[in-house]
Amino acid sequence: MEATFVVVGGGIAGVSCAETLAFLEPEERIILISESSLIKTVTNLHAITRTLQDFDIKETESSYLSAKYLNVTVLHETLLEIDDVNHIVSTSSNKIKYKFLCLCLGAQPKLIPQAAAFPQILGIRDTDSVETFVEKLQNSKKIVVVGNGGIASELVFKMQNVEVDWVIRDKHISATFVDPGAAEFFQSSLRRQRSPEEPVTKRMRYNEDNLKKSGAALGPDWYKNLIISGSQNHESHSQIKIHYENEINNVTALENSVFPIEVTLTNGEKITCDIVVSATGVHPRSNFVTQNEFKKSEDGGIQINEFMQTSLQDIYAAGDLCNASWPLAKHWFQMKLWTQARQMGCYAAKCMSAHFQKESTLQDFCFEMFAHSTKLFGYKVILLGLYNGQKLGTNYEILIRMSKETEYIKFVLENNRLQGAVLIGDTDLEEMCENLILNQLDLSPYGDDILNPNIDIEDYFD
Repeated sequence: MEATFVVVGGGIAGVSCAETLAFLEPEERIILISESSLIKTVTNLHAITRTLQDFDIKETESSYLSAKYLNVTVLHETLLEIDDVNHIVSTSSNKIKYKFLCLCLGAQPKLIPQAAAFPQILGIRDTDSVETFVEKLQNSKKIVVVGNGGIASELVFKMQNVEVDWVIRDKHISATFVDPGAAEFFQSSLRRQRSPEEPVTKRMRYNEDNLKKSGAALGPDWYKNLIISGSQNHESHSQIKIHYENEINNVTALENSVFPIEVTLTNGEKITCDIVVSATGVHPRSNFVTQNEFKKSEDGGIQINEFMQTSLQDIYAAGDLCNASWPLAKHWFQMKLWTQARQMGCYAAKCMSAHFQKESTLQDFCFEMFAHSTKLFGYKVILLGLYNGQKLGTNYEILIRMSKETEYIKFVLENNRLQGAVLIGDTDLEEMCENLILNQLDLSPYGDDILNPNIDIEDYFD
């Protein structure tokens, strides 16, 4: 087989790349190789600001792309080898000659070391793993959740009718995204009594024939249409106990006990439970062979330059598999997020198209400032710029405004200029904050009044 462009990966980076290529190069053949027969596509995309976008992820059968774009062929296969000298990729049943190749294989869950020995330890990464977890949870009274990122936070928030021991190695919850102040703001959501709601599923659900295949990662709203409930009395809400600054030291199987396993924490505490959920991050998936070695970062991610090119000729990469190794803009940094996977996939397609047409291209504006929109503990959360003082050392100040159970606003300032912001709740300040970060306006005339609730600060900077 031959194609001008070959994209590997059915996650959001790969599909965004293939769709953008199909739009930019409608006359050229594009092949998308996806290990799973299900792919992830972006729906309901809307721009909140110049750099901030909100969207849903839809899981659909891979034939959707071929039907929508006549020049796209989707192969349901596994990448085995890349011959970067002769520009040939080998899959489980094909050899494909390419002019340009983009790798969007994503990442795989970094499970706790004991996971291999115990079927009760589950990782959560793709749709199949979530369904396995939901099924096992229905017969569970007590579970342990390990990890402090987005999936762990939403899982703990969403679960009903089960005792939860949440093991985190940080001093506060959701440390991947927020500071201790915002974590304290979220605490009331964990304590609040929530009535279990039957979700309304508005989207098609698909099943895979071969469940051993590795599916693409979960979408930002993966938990919305699920009832995640244990077997405790349905009148009882989830009891959540948080174990701060702890990790799992050991797991042992129990016999003649109510619970099948016992978990020992690093502080010596022992917890018996039905299942353990390991949501402790990911590492890049690079389970294929190449003629020459890619330049890689310490975590195994493939290094890319400002045009998404790897160290091997005509091979690009996007999403969780790669690490940005160009001189970064002050207010941008890489994080393994859905928003960045989509941006990188689209931008890689633009670079490949420009390279093919022998045209020059400018780096996308999305790499000028970090911007992420998500939901945590039922609240809208927007993170802009250096929202936790990243890159700033200790020479910065923080302004905070909080209304309990309504909103939490944090501004990070350096030399009286806004460098980052955390906006939780319906604050409607995202556009103003984005402009202040990009324009680096001197805010010293306004002092602390910039977050005075009696002053409409948007009027100042409209």
